[in-house]
Amino acid sequence: MLQAVSTAVLAVTRHLSVREVLQVIVRSAQRLLDARYAALGVPDDDGSFAEFVAEGLTDKQWDAIGPLPRQHGMLGAMLREGTPARLPDLREDPRFEWWPKAHPVMKDFLGVPIRDGEQVLGIIFLANKRTPGGFTQDDQDLLTLFAAHAAIALTNARLYERGRELAMLEERNRMARELHDAVTQKLFSLRLTAQSAAALLETAPGRAAVELERVQRLAGEALSELRAVIVELRPAELDRHGLAETLRKHVRMLDRLHASAVGFECDELPPLDPAVEVAVLRVAQEALHNALRHSNATRVSVSLSYDDGKLTMTVRDDGDGFDQADSRGLGLVSMRDRAESVGGVMTVGSARGEGTTVRVEVGV
Repeated sequence: MLQAVSTAVLAVTRHLSVREVLQVIVRSAQRLLDARYAALGVPDDDGSFAEFVAEGLTDKQWDAIGPLPRQHGMLGAMLREGTPARLPDLREDPRFEWWPKAHPVMKDFLGVPIRDGEQVLGIIFLANKRTPGGFTQDDQDLLTLFAAHAAIALTNARLYERGRELAMLEERNRMARELHDAVTQKLFSLRLTAQSAAALLETAPGRAAVELERVQRLAGEALSELRAVIVELRPAELDRHGLAETLRKHVRMLDRLHASAVGFECDELPPLDPAVEVAVLRVAQEALHNALRHSNATRVSVSLSYDDGKLTMTVRDDGDGFDQADSRGLGLVSMRDRAESVGGVMTVGSARGEGTTVRVEVGV
């Protein structure tokens, strides 16, 4: 049996994606203890689960069950108590509450927390052991041992993903420098050449024409370089996940990287125009950057809501605030231009000592 645990641990530690690690943990535990069903939940801060993976259910069953579970019933109890639970019949335990209508019937149950020191990273549970007699104390000890190794693999995967996120931020900074070094220099040359052409227009029209041709060439080069940078900076996540999930992941990343608590809330959104998604995402990112870099805030919140044909994005912080007359360095003009480019309106509310609220409203 220890050989089986060793094999399962090796399978888990081969992966560096958090999602893949979770899936391999669940499959390995299911095989290790011969269970019909297995699942692993990683809690979030909103009473639900940031990640929830399961084995033993078909896609059709998942669709029929509906949304991910909340932190209630036995799952919630295990997260709060942080101790193993082994039951001959889950339904008879007082902590059990209810299942969705399409949920499969689960009887014998074994659940173990995945811990990093005192922190509960998640819970792994098995149900309906195929071998008669249900789960034993030996099964519980085995799953506890496996969960300890799984905690190391999960922590390692999270550190790897955080390293990738930091690398992405560094790449974004590099591209910003390239934009400054390449396009800005072109535009500076463009301006000087245009001024030279204007000065020569009356006294030396031939030379002025040469300078104007150079203006056209420089403008074309600057436009090409700018387009190339914009294409590289366009987030592919929007195409894969849409505005809400892309912004949620961005907020989650910032929350891990900064001392300020960064939160996200979102209503159900209708399908959005791609240009609206890009504009709103960029304004939100710039507003978050300002809040985390300049405001000394302890809390920053981002929300997306939809009502009566209007999408509203709000970034609010409890920081120092600022006098809006002195806000030229905060990028508010470009943020407002982005909002207006898709027919939106951006408003900023701030005063010294009262925090800042940036709101964008767009008809969709």
